[in-house]
Amino acid sequence: MFETLTAEAKGPVGHLTLTRPEKLNPLSTQALEEIALAARYFDEETEAKVVIVSGAGRAFSAGADLDSFTSSGDRSTRETAEIGRRMADAVEGMQALTIAKIRGWCVGGGLVLAAACDLRLATPETRFSIPEVDLGIPLAWGGIPRLVREIGPALTKELVLTCRPFDSAEAKAAGFLNRIVDERALDAEVDSLAEELARKARHALFSTKRHVNAVTDQMVGTGRSWSDADGLVTAFGDPECAEARRDYLRRRSDGR
Repeated sequence: MFETLTAEAKGPVGHLTLTRPEKLNPLSTQALEEIALAARYFDEETEAKVVIVSGAGRAFSAGADLDSFTSSGDRSTRETAEIGRRMADAVEGMQALTIAKIRGWCVGGGLVLAAACDLRLATPETRFSIPEVDLGIPLAWGGIPRLVREIGPALTKELVLTCRPFDSAEAKAAGFLNRIVDERALDAEVDSLAEELARKARHALFSTKRHVNAVTDQMVGTGRSWSDADGLVTAFGDPECAEARRDYLRRRSDGR
């Protein structure tokens, strides 16, 4: 059914797993479209009350696959830039509660995917990074309002503008993570939480999720992110932004 992920549900608990571990689960345009389709699948074709979102292998996600955005095929550049926002909206709009199970690196668009989930658990070794500004592009896909919602405006500005990596302890202190769990216990802890929630009444779960989301949407309004695509389109065409991307990729290839 999918090429970049698996989506399956056994009774009230489902699993959405990114399955390109050899490349640290990058978010290509195809992967983004498949995540949105998987969200619809869980809503329409399963009895899932809880869906665990994770990445196969040693990373949650290395973030956007920029090559797939610059070779958009028959799509316009703006249509391609919109795909990430639609993915995040689809995950956040799922009826089921979503739990992000985060190990290894969670970068850029991968962090937006995690922010679109309802609950987030990670290991002490988990590392986060938002390198978009260093790449000469704005953080898009509704990432700004979601981060402001979870960690506040001042820290959002700092992390997005400086692009500095941060660890799970800082993410937990900021309110982004619900729990930090030992690597060896992460799977069992997430499964236990999912099963605990799945034993509760469906209406109570979904009503609580919708209520909290309605309140926070009035505060930060992810709907305002409809123009994120325009910022990406401008950045991809701006010479200074293009030079920033080249510099960033050059530093990465040199190991700096």
